[in-house]
Amino acid sequence: MKPFIKLLFAFFILVQIASSKLLIAQPFIKEIKAFQIADSILMPPKKAILFAGSSSFRLWKNIQDDFPGYTIINRGFGGSALPDVIRYREEILFPYHPKQVVIYCGENDFAIDPKLPSDSVVERFKTLFKMIRERFKKTNITYVSMKPSPSRWKMKDQMMAANEGIKTYLKSQRRTNYLDIWGPMLAENGEPMKDLFLSDNLHMNAKGYAIWKEAITHFLIK
Repeated sequence: MKPFIKLLFAFFILVQIASSKLLIAQPFIKEIKAFQIADSILMPPKKAILFAGSSSFRLWKNIQDDFPGYTIINRGFGGSALPDVIRYREEILFPYHPKQVVIYCGENDFAIDPKLPSDSVVERFKTLFKMIRERFKKTNITYVSMKPSPSRWKMKDQMMAANEGIKTYLKSQRRTNYLDIWGPMLAENGEPMKDLFLSDNLHMNAKGYAIWKEAITHFLIK
């Protein structure tokens, strides 16, 4: 191999390594960039309802159709955890000046670190809440409780404790709602209704989203 070719090959390898490190340092950056490109083409209107969080929102493809009469901005991304939503708050939360922010996140925090204390997830949520409230003092903030996913049922105690901690915190704050979808997704034996989920026992099918639609509709601001 000629020296120039060797040098070019080495440069290419270094670029690939650097790009890989950047992606690790900025998880889900491709999805965030896609949101920004979409916004540059057509910026969503202000005073809409912003859904933010993880894949349960990301995969809700017909979310606008499920809430007729409301303007919905869906910024669910990846398999995001609360630190990811915090990291990208300037890109996916603050540009839109929403009248309401609906959050679903926290479940992946435990999946990433099964030994994570419930209190840590509650504190992460408080951090995100305070950041939103500091920027938008009159915006309603609604938290959708973590769902009882069959594939993560072994973490149920941690998730239930975190749900309760977030619920208690929101009771002390103004212009907030805590939305329980844990209970409505359980069968009579107290375990998750598996027919609400896809084959991965994590993400929901149409029956699961129908429960979410019914629950969330009552909390949306006209």
